[in-house]
Amino acid sequence: MSMITTTAWVRRGVAAQFPTKYEIDEEEMGRISKLARMQLEEAKSDLKAATEGAADGDEAMEEDDKADAQDAMEDDTKAAESAKETKLNDDDDLKEYDLDHYDSDEVDEDGEKITMFGNVKSLAYHQPNEEDPYLIIPEEEADEEREELQIMPMDNLLLAGKLEDEVAHLEVYVYEDAADNLYVHHDIMLPAIPLCLEWLDMPVGGKNAEGRTTGNFVAVGTMEPDIEIWDLDVVDCMYPNAILGQGGEESSNKKKNKKKKTKANDAYHVDSILALAANRQHRNLLASASADKTVKLWDLNTSKCAKSYAHHTDKVCALDWHPQESTVLLSGSYDRTVVAADMRAPDVKARWGVDADVENVRWDPHDANYFYVTTDSGIVYRYDARQIPASPQESKPVWTLQAHDSSVSSFDIHGTIPGFLVTGSTDKQVKLWNVENGKPSMVVSRKLEVGKVFSTTFAPDAEVGFRLAVAGSKGVVQIWDTSTNGAVRRAFVSRLPSLAGEVAERMVGVDADGNESDDDEEGAADEVVAQGGDGWESMEEDD
Repeated sequence: MSMITTTAWVRRGVAAQFPTKYEIDEEEMGRISKLARMQLEEAKSDLKAATEGAADGDEAMEEDDKADAQDAMEDDTKAAESAKETKLNDDDDLKEYDLDHYDSDEVDEDGEKITMFGNVKSLAYHQPNEEDPYLIIPEEEADEEREELQIMPMDNLLLAGKLEDEVAHLEVYVYEDAADNLYVHHDIMLPAIPLCLEWLDMPVGGKNAEGRTTGNFVAVGTMEPDIEIWDLDVVDCMYPNAILGQGGEESSNKKKNKKKKTKANDAYHVDSILALAANRQHRNLLASASADKTVKLWDLNTSKCAKSYAHHTDKVCALDWHPQESTVLLSGSYDRTVVAADMRAPDVKARWGVDADVENVRWDPHDANYFYVTTDSGIVYRYDARQIPASPQESKPVWTLQAHDSSVSSFDIHGTIPGFLVTGSTDKQVKLWNVENGKPSMVVSRKLEVGKVFSTTFAPDAEVGFRLAVAGSKGVVQIWDTSTNGAVRRAFVSRLPSLAGEVAERMVGVDADGNESDDDEEGAADEVVAQGGDGWESMEEDD
């Protein structure tokens, strides 16, 4: 089984041109040892708890175990007697081979012993500080390996959380736009199924060993309650740079043999991490959402939880920081509500309700008075954040779009063209939308042969902003240059004159002869409900 559950772009020029190979020095060895001790103590605590829980059951099975042991002893006795008889019969046959002296050393003509290495005089010796040429990588091979790891300034990185044959890992792709090339640069082993990724531009602790306050990192949320931070500029790393959560606490702060807390608390998550959101204006802040129903705010300078919020009554699965009001966080939950709250005054919050479990929430980067919500029922909502309902049941969206027949599992907004949206669904379709002027209409629908769609993300750089990364249940990533699609060019040419004319469509990772749906599928229709001047009106938009 193979599937990609989440993806994230890294903008151009951020990655180190020559990533370093992981090396274990004394400081790194100490860090690894500390992490290993914490994990060992945690495992011992779990084992003790499990042993105590099974004690009562062991008493009931004690008599049966004794009987089984007696039977096993009788079987061993019979086997030993049989083996003795066999040995006596074989001894006579083996005498001719003189095995008692099989390991005696032979001698050569000069009386020197001949060993498995031949004459010891022929062995080469090296002084303690002298380099062994057989253990040194030739300079030309080292340069070739370094060149293979090189990342050019015009390359993007694309990160993909993957589960393959029950092994979870993070694949780091390099995307070369000019060459239409996408390849795996290196990968990172993960402790559990990855659920969300968030790129970070600063190291935990505020600065790294070299004193730099910037970098190229990724926060990874998995089915485990801890958040791992990995350095993307280091290849073949064994352990994360930092762990946010109980697994990252100093062992001295834990009481020995204490059972894990299963109740939500203010210090760390106790269930899966479902969403992550880095604050781009306050770079040391990272928000996380969990199945434990809480949202937590982490200070990357200290790697500690600065604040915990309980705005929801069910799993919290989506987060997004306001693009202008940098302390306002939008959160969505399986309790079918969306909350906008200022993290400095969390008791003052606005809440909206939707018809099904929330899948995604996003502020509109082109008009921050509005935000979008997608749900498990296939609907996309657009809300005006200034129109706060008296209760979630009284929420009135600006418009409602039935985008898919099943869950809208992924969603994104184009960075430079207002009203250009993408939705991906478990119905295996990717759809591009034009929602400018409050009249949503579908531009194109495609099946990109990725299976159920779990991730659709536009590239972050303006030069490649039309590149759309799509991934899903088949475990493959496709990058679609949407600017080369005829329907997209016609829909948005008025906002971007360079889209005039027709060009050949580009897609990396999809075979030219593969089965792709046409740009316009006949017979399909999507119902759009828009708010008119006198109330609600229903419209049909042909594909």
